[in-house]
Amino acid sequence: MFAGRTAVRAGPSLPLTANGDISNVATLFDIRTFFFAALTAALTSLSAAHAADDFDLSPQQPGRLHAARNDAAIAAIPKDFKFVTPGKFTIAVSPGGPPLATYATDAKTVVGADPDYAYAIADSLGLTLEIVPVAWIDWPLGLTSGKYDAVISNVGVTEQRKEKFDFSTYRQGLHGVFVKSDSPITSIKEPKDAAGLRIIVGAGTNQERILVKWSDEDVAAGLKPIELQYYDDEAASLLALRSGRADVIVQPHAQLVFIAARDKNIKRVGTLSAGWPDRSDVAITTRKGSGLADALTVATNGLIENGTYARILEHWHLSEEALPASETNPPGLPKY
Repeated sequence: MFAGRTAVRAGPSLPLTANGDISNVATLFDIRTFFFAALTAALTSLSAAHAADDFDLSPQQPGRLHAARNDAAIAAIPKDFKFVTPGKFTIAVSPGGPPLATYATDAKTVVGADPDYAYAIADSLGLTLEIVPVAWIDWPLGLTSGKYDAVISNVGVTEQRKEKFDFSTYRQGLHGVFVKSDSPITSIKEPKDAAGLRIIVGAGTNQERILVKWSDEDVAAGLKPIELQYYDDEAASLLALRSGRADVIVQPHAQLVFIAARDKNIKRVGTLSAGWPDRSDVAITTRKGSGLADALTVATNGLIENGTYARILEHWHLSEEALPASETNPPGLPKY
């Protein structure tokens, strides 16, 4: 039950899954690229030099961390596994937007948290990294056809995907809960904290599904329902939040972190698992049965143990998304 729905639409909404992936929609348009671009544009036109004040988007990446060779991870690579290019770890990345993965200021080099993590994994395996930029909808076919060894691009672990791919986890899938900087709201962690609030959310997204459940729980507990507001135009979403027409915005955590770094009018008051009430994991994706997943899990756990992993996430302002340990093929989100 809801107090009401506010919809300001500039076009059709597309249903998305937990980590922003297109679900049940046949389209050649990369919605993730559009979504991040719209959010970035909503901040007003910032120069590349100004963007680097908080996030280095230069192609050189002087602050990139490197990792030592991990002999245990190398030993875990199956003897019969053949890399796409000998001596290289070839990965696909969808440059959807900062801070996860985006084109640098030269408009051709892919930079971000996922590429930095990929470089550290390649270092651990004693390999040179090769990044292949792809549209989000193209990675499954490219991976199964052998165009690259793995995908490192914010892919969430789901039971449906596990039927076709293997996974080595490296981050939590989180949604960010943000409010105006001068909002009296200081923390939103559970359904009762959101009772009666006006919350901006994307139509058809996993975060909407979660907030619908939250509102139902609130009503069942005798609290006020949540009012969900919908804006296809992200500039309008942020304007509604800043102007006080909405109390909260809930979107994928990383993109809101990037916005908040340069828009001091909004702040984080919580995070929400993309699989609420369960944990949602983001993972390196490899071909089913290729045997590479275990080696990647060993490599990630090595990065966690030596502190490189934490420093990479901190560099991109994503420490909240850290996992305590990497796992191979953990339980994934169910089919909704």
